[in-house]
Amino acid sequence: MFDAASSPGQNRRPLPPAQPPADGVPAPRTPMSAQTQRGRQPAADRPGGSGSRQRDAFFDNAKYLAIVLVAMGHAWEPLKGDSRILEGVYTVVYSFHMPAFILISGFFSRSFDMRPDRLKRLVTGVAVPYVLFEAAYPLFKNAVTGSHEEISLLDPWYLTWFLVALFIWRLTTPFWKLVRWPLPLALGIAMLATVTPNIGDDLDLQRVLQFLPYFVLGLCMKPEHFHLVRRRWVRIASVPVFAAALAVGWWAVPRMNTAWFYHRDSAQELGAPWWCGPVMTLALMGCSLVLTACFFAWVPRRHLWFTALGAGTLYGYLLHGFLVKFGDYRGWFEHPWLHRPLGEIVVTVLAAAAVTALCTRPVQRVFRFAMEPKMEWAFKQDAAEQARERQKPREKAVV
Repeated sequence: MFDAASSPGQNRRPLPPAQPPADGVPAPRTPMSAQTQRGRQPAADRPGGSGSRQRDAFFDNAKYLAIVLVAMGHAWEPLKGDSRILEGVYTVVYSFHMPAFILISGFFSRSFDMRPDRLKRLVTGVAVPYVLFEAAYPLFKNAVTGSHEEISLLDPWYLTWFLVALFIWRLTTPFWKLVRWPLPLALGIAMLATVTPNIGDDLDLQRVLQFLPYFVLGLCMKPEHFHLVRRRWVRIASVPVFAAALAVGWWAVPRMNTAWFYHRDSAQELGAPWWCGPVMTLALMGCSLVLTACFFAWVPRRHLWFTALGAGTLYGYLLHGFLVKFGDYRGWFEHPWLHRPLGEIVVTVLAAAAVTALCTRPVQRVFRFAMEPKMEWAFKQDAAEQARERQKPREKAVV
């Protein structure tokens, strides 16, 4: 905890510590204080301390592995129709990879409020990338295919729906922290969305509302909840659970519409009776949470070679779409050998390697102008931020 400089004749409350980032969006660039509370050692003096907030390797590893699964799923999509095994694996992966990513997003959004610096970060780290990539994707398609795709900020294109959803979810965070039963309320909203085809495609609100319970669940979770799934017996139990899920996924391929896992349509739009919407919402959420817990159980807790890539998952998420779409536009996925087991393995490895490369620091430096624009010119200077800047020289002098 660090203190802001006080104005003459006015005592100000201590500023809260910088929060860890969510979803690959780096934290606000606010300096960390060297001052500590009474009776506590400075961070640099504590074992493992470095004077700044440490990133949790578990969450960075989880975000990286989740984004790799996202990229592989997108690469499998053009191929899965010719392989029942691949489509079964695709179904299992789609049942938990985005719920896991969204749950982590909610967990790291717990401290979000309407403070100016956090609103600014929400605009520069989520809203601005949405506008830029929402324009870039159709322009890219026009350049590659010669088509005349229109730009529409109200109709999220391909991957940009997640930015819209994250923006809306974050803005509603204070409300979810205020109500008495946030998760049942969010689940009820998701169930109602599945029976409301008139919601339409604007801002992809069906996905925003149907994925909402996972974000709210993340808001409600505490660090000790993640420790529960790291126990040895959970890791052991997750093996037969995943094996059973793969078997069920293979069995369900000819019997179930995989569009249910996209959460972008109502029950009526999927040709099902209206009552199937709420039932499938509950059933899919139950399956998703079980598989998400199994996924977290096997996420490494220590620093590995890919841990640092967890801070760049938003880069990998938004940029890999250009590679997948380019291959689709050029007809690469139509080659017959790619629809054989060896070809499917090659596509899987290439997708994992590509998204890994897109999460690296060199790529982050190149595309930071679009993902993390500073845009100081667009905002008024926040008094709290000015106080931090004035405090910074004093802290250095003390140290």
